[in-house]
Amino acid sequence: MPTAIWNGAVIAEAAKDQVEIVENNVYFPEESVNKAFLQASEKLSICPWKGVASYYDVVVDGKVNQDAAWTYRTPKDAAKEITNHIAFWRGVEVQR
Repeated sequence: MPTAIWNGAVIAEAAKDQVEIVENNVYFPEESVNKAFLQASEKLSICPWKGVASYYDVVVDGKVNQDAAWTYRTPKDAAKEITNHIAFWRGVEVQR
């Protein structure tokens, strides 16, 4: 079962058939992410084929992993399968 863990906390967990793998990143459905560990960030980035990514800080036990999660709120058609999904990086351990 794919899982995202940081600072000893399970941030996301979903069945294998519920996640999407895009560019070697695991995108978890929003409902499988514990949003108590996420704080909205002001960071945005642009991917030419996916669209605009919005970021979250991952916060566990007072420790902040800045911009360690991202989502494409309204992805382009080429990436519509990641609508309402969140991915992780920057030290968040993602197990497939």
